[in-house]
Amino acid sequence: MVLKARKVGRPTQCRSVHDLPKVTCFKPEGVPRQELKSVLLTVDELEAIRLADMEGLHQAVAALKMNVSRPTFGRILEAGHKKVAEALVDGKQLCIRGGVIRSLCDSIPSNIPGTCVCIECGVEVPHNQGDPCNEAFCPQCGASLRRKDGCFSELQNPNE
Repeated sequence: MVLKARKVGRPTQCRSVHDLPKVTCFKPEGVPRQELKSVLLTVDELEAIRLADMEGLHQAVAALKMNVSRPTFGRILEAGHKKVAEALVDGKQLCIRGGVIRSLCDSIPSNIPGTCVCIECGVEVPHNQGDPCNEAFCPQCGASLRRKDGCFSELQNPNE
């Protein structure tokens, strides 16, 4: 019998992200999907790359936006950069999902009518006030719904 070693240390805290990615998978052109190896980039790693590289924020400022320490932000950013580089250099598919995350708008109460959108096929349905979108399913394909414009209240873990 093989015993797994328990991970020592503090549990991972939720990282604040501005929005879920609009596109969740990238692959090299001309290579059939079944022949590709994949690299998994978590949503929090993508957010760190967005804040540092696209927005041009210093790590201390970006760390505050993600609700993590500066050293933690640096580790998240480094892991994200390595994964993107691996996918580009080795010609691997890059998929984005998971991470221990929460939306910035989770803590902001809103009475604004909204829309739930399917993460698989893009179908939009009206949001029912008081019913979280992530507990509803797409009427066309049965996939999970998300609140349009980045509002969601789900913790995601890449080990799911």
